[in-house]
Amino acid sequence: MRTLPKSIERLITSLSQLPGIGPKTASRLVFYLIRHNQIDLSGLGEAFARLKEDLVYCGICHNIADADPCTICTDKNRHSEMVCVVEEPLDVVALERAGFTGLYHVLGGSISPLEGVGPNDLQINSLIERLGENPQIKEVIIATNPDVEGEATATYLIKLLDGLSVNVSRIARGLPMGGDLEYADELTLSRALEGRNKVGV
Repeated sequence: MRTLPKSIERLITSLSQLPGIGPKTASRLVFYLIRHNQIDLSGLGEAFARLKEDLVYCGICHNIADADPCTICTDKNRHSEMVCVVEEPLDVVALERAGFTGLYHVLGGSISPLEGVGPNDLQINSLIERLGENPQIKEVIIATNPDVEGEATATYLIKLLDGLSVNVSRIARGLPMGGDLEYADELTLSRALEGRNKVGV
């Protein structure tokens, strides 16, 4: 027997489809929206409805944007000699928050044979074309995720870029600030040791 109105059940079901949101979290969100009158539900609904129609993919870096080319690619104050290669648009947000001032290239995922994703399914060919057309780019920073797929993608890119007239670097990996050694896994500790820096006078 159904105990909730159809409109509530429908919204809970819809929100439950989002990553990281199960039925319990979805239910809490829906009832929060019902209880708090100051939230503009019509504006929220319109924002959801217009989410994709107001977005484009930048023809240069393949990041999501309001216009093509995007504001990052057209910003003359950025260091255009550096291009940071990331997997997803959300990675750009994280790097911007960290203060990176170069340009980006969004692959649209990572190489994952188990999921049927190969190099041709990503924006790798467009990266090679971009480097060939723009001799101003001197360094490619590979910032894929430190998981199996991200490492496979980084290895593929390093081999592919070998021989081109650009410096290729990989972001450092290791222990997070505030982390304890005893809680770190073996791979993280191994990466931290590999990326150690010389100190002292």
